[in-house]
Amino acid sequence: MSRIVIWATAAVAAALIAAGCGGESTTDTGSGGGGGGTANQGPAKAGGTMTVALAEDPDLLDPTLARTFVGRIVFANLCEKLYDVNDKLAIVPQLAASMPKITNGGKTVTIDIRQGLKFNDGTTLDAKAVKTSLDRHRELKASSRASELEPVKSVRAVDSDTVELRLDGPYAPLTAQLADRSGMVMSPKQLDKLGEKFSSSPVCVGPFQYVSRKEGDQIVLKKAPDYYDASKVKLDRLVFRIFEEGSARSANLRSGDVNVAERLDPTDLAAIRADSNLQLVDRTSLGYQGITINVGNKNGLGEKYENVGTPLAEHKELRQALGLALDRDAISKIVFQGNVVPGCGPLSPVSPYYDKGFKCPARDLAKAKQLVQQSGVPTPVPVRLMLNTDAVTLRLGQTIQAMAKEAGFNVQLQPTEFTSALDKGDAGDFDTFQLGWSGRIDPDGNIQQFVGSTGSQNDSGYTNDALDKVLDQGRGELDKAKRTQIYSQASQMIMDESPLIYLYHDKYFTGMGKNVTGVQFFGDGLLRFKEAGFTTGS
Repeated sequence: MSRIVIWATAAVAAALIAAGCGGESTTDTGSGGGGGGTANQGPAKAGGTMTVALAEDPDLLDPTLARTFVGRIVFANLCEKLYDVNDKLAIVPQLAASMPKITNGGKTVTIDIRQGLKFNDGTTLDAKAVKTSLDRHRELKASSRASELEPVKSVRAVDSDTVELRLDGPYAPLTAQLADRSGMVMSPKQLDKLGEKFSSSPVCVGPFQYVSRKEGDQIVLKKAPDYYDASKVKLDRLVFRIFEEGSARSANLRSGDVNVAERLDPTDLAAIRADSNLQLVDRTSLGYQGITINVGNKNGLGEKYENVGTPLAEHKELRQALGLALDRDAISKIVFQGNVVPGCGPLSPVSPYYDKGFKCPARDLAKAKQLVQQSGVPTPVPVRLMLNTDAVTLRLGQTIQAMAKEAGFNVQLQPTEFTSALDKGDAGDFDTFQLGWSGRIDPDGNIQQFVGSTGSQNDSGYTNDALDKVLDQGRGELDKAKRTQIYSQASQMIMDESPLIYLYHDKYFTGMGKNVTGVQFFGDGLLRFKEAGFTTGS
């Protein structure tokens, strides 16, 4: 299941088929970490409605509270950020006028704001509005951004176009965080009006503005007349429709009922490649898929951690044994036809911080059995695995179930609707949870909030003072080579404790009609429709 962030269900990974992803049918084989660009790049005519099939229903359309990967796709077209990434995954200014100025030994960060911009309600974007959103991200009780901005101690509007952030020390991931939801700026007028119900009618700066939503069905956006770059926006409307089954996304793409379909299943790619009316693009994810184990989330996310008392929570040996019982290479072949990248850590091989010397242990059934015996827990050890309801994720669950059984585990699958599973995860109402993360450019964004003691998405309820110190060191270190070593050390510590068992890294396969042009699809996996449209001859 994918969070946000995140998340991405195994169907996400399912999007990983097509060995070689070759094929002349305009298949663009990008490699997440640096690849990006657009599919068909011909001129787009003005007007029209583009319909996009999403793999899940986004959660709240509130940048402070949101957690899902599909939500980030919607936000990419609705809520701009202080910074963004380009097709090379380099961070570039978006609502900010320039890259941040860092002074005072890294403790002061000054950001100049672009002048003359308006929110989609016609009100002015200024430094005070930026401060309002940043403070909300930092301070709202239920914020999913709090740990991302934890080192920021204060925000000040110096003048109408300048914001100053005071930090408790150097914080290397800051600009990367401001290039995602932590950097999204919401209309203060709408925040005053709706408060924590902002999601019901979100207003930001963006090429499209919110029209309506029917949960579980569709989200409708329209071209924003007050957008500063409106002349580049060709589409009149952008409609996101929800199809949780990959086969439904593929069928609707092939029938022409949708123009774009994200995260297509492996079994559907051959037919799409063979269709002369379609094109296919892919990117390797910066994120991961894995199994989160509830160790201390007894009272709900954000509350005091307390061991939940399950065998996996009480015995590190059992968590290690479960990880050793799983054959990641076999999972890739059996479930995804070899089109995921097996992995045992939080950083994808396409990450610029990936340590090529970091080695994953092969499946070791004898060692797994030994650890189970060492724990003293009678076999079979009961394990409940919460996972998404789509066919590919269920196949993944069944494969995990069969492999774990050989080591002495009795894994019971608990298929759960996506947004309900997220709520259960936060409430601590689970034993283990198959979910993933869509990935971030900076390694801190893949680790701290999930296994750090103050992590705002630490559904595992895991705490480790030694790991916290290493993660703090990574946040304060600006040298890339040193940071790579630090996060390799953190990855090893996580693997040793196994509050989260990493399985593989996704690819995202997106299908489009041959008449679709200008869709930007970078290595962050997000679909940007600012300059998208239909070819002039269509």
